[in-house]
This record gives sequence, structure tokens and C-alpha cells, in this order.
Amino acid sequence: MSQSRELQLHITQMEEIRSILNSMKNLAFMEVHKLLHFQTTQDKVVQAIENAAMDFLGFYPYSPDADAKIQHIVILIGTERGFCGDFNESLINEMAATIYSDVIIIGSRLANRWPAAYPEPLVTLEGANVAEEVPGIVSRLLGAITTQQETRGFFELTAVYHDNVLNRPTRQTLLPPFQQSVQPPHGFAFPPLLNLDPADFFADMVEHYLLAMLHKLYYTSLLAENQRRLQHLEGAVRHLDHETAKLHRKSQIYRQEEITEEIEVILLNADNISETARQN
Repeated sequence: MSQSRELQLHITQMEEIRSILNSMKNLAFMEVHKLLHFQTTQDKVVQAIENAAMDFLGFYPYSPDADAKIQHIVILIGTERGFCGDFNESLINEMAATIYSDVIIIGSRLANRWPAAYPEPLVTLEGANVAEEVPGIVSRLLGAITTQQETRGFFELTAVYHDNVLNRPTRQTLLPPFQQSVQPPHGFAFPPLLNLDPADFFADMVEHYLLAMLHKLYYTSLLAENQRRLQHLEGAVRHLDHETAKLHRKSQIYRQEEITEEIEVILLNADNISETARQN
């Protein structure tokens, strides 16, 4: 096979790969826009619960147990898919300086990269590929958390995830709840009117808060993941376009050289025929 034919075959293969990567890039782009909407909506839900909590805690303060022996569980939100750079590795590095009792891992790729030197994960869950899969995963995660509460009692719970704005791993305290919410003094003269006992109301509010926060953090992590995937795929497509253009130029040069050689052969054969005819 001539060099130009080999290059054309290589170009065809690269164009097929480019088409696949471009389709993946478009899917990531659509997922980013969808997740931005999900994230905005979930932020409002969490904000509404936090506002209600501040009103409640202004009259019914909550002080978490300061017992130093309380166990600390960490949730790591990794990826189920690739093409997102060091997304999972940075989460693992974030855990290097963390003292914790157990870890819950979300994402098969993160679980596969989990160092053997680290404690074995308490629970491992498959991650989400698209936003529509998040509620099911959060439901299974809440089931795992509830199981731990039934066996351990109270424990600290922290989520480590990628923030799409900061573009790095971020920590969020989930239990004890509302630790990062500012509780300013209120001008209300009377406490909120409750139909439940304050302790029961607070327990229900924490349950709703945990559900809303886990959705918010997962949507944020999945958004950051797809933004990274989009960035990497755009870079890969540009690289393929650049390399394909170089191969096209090289193929044209080879083809021109082959045509020149073919013309020279034709002319040489014509000269030989003419010389033979004169001799005869």
C-alpha cells in the first residue's frame, strides 16, 4: 500500500474517532445546561429550609453533643464515567489529611482507584451518568445513612465533592445540621406556631434538609464533572482536527510525489518505445 493510501486510511480512522468524541462533547454540553437548571432549583429548596431553620433555632436553639468520641463518616462523590481529568484523584488526595471513622464512596471509577492503604469503604454506590439518575442514588445513600444511624446513633457526616465554581474539592458538613448557617437575631416577639413538638419538628426538618442538601451537592458535583468532561473533549477534538489537517497536508505531498513518479515512469516508457521504434 502506498504512503498516501496509508495516510488516507489513518485520516479516516481519526475522523471516525473525532465524530465519536464530538458527539460525547455535545452530550456533555447538553447535560451542563440541564444541570445548571437543576442546581438553581435545588439551591432555592435548600435556602428555604435554612431560612425556616434559622427562624426555628432562634427560639429553640440546638447544641450538638461535644463528645470527642463521636464517629465521623465522610461521603465522597466521585464519577461513574471518564474523560474528566484528575477528578477522582483530587478527591483521594483531599482525604490524605482527614481523620475519619468510615467513608462512603459514590462512583465506580473512584472506588476502583481507592488506595489499598486507605481503610476499606463502608459503602460503595454506583454514580450517576445523567441528572435523572441522581434521585435514585440519593435515595440509596439515605438508606445507608439511616442504617448507620440505627446501629451507631449520632455521628458527624461530611460530604466531599467538586464545586463547579471553585473547580476543586469542597467540604460540606451535613450532620450536625445547620452548622454553616448564620443565625442572626430575629425581631419576632413570639416563637413560630408549631403543630408538632419542637424536637419532632426539628427531626423532620433535619430529614428534609439532608435530602435537599444531598441532591444539591450531587447536582453540583455532576455539573463540575460534565464541565471538566466538556473541556477535555473540546481539547481532544481540537487536537484531532489539528493532527488531521497535518495528515491531509502530508498526504497531498506524498500523492504529488507519487504522481510525479508515475509521470516519470510514463515518460521513461515512452522514450524506450520511441528508441525501440527507431532501431527497428
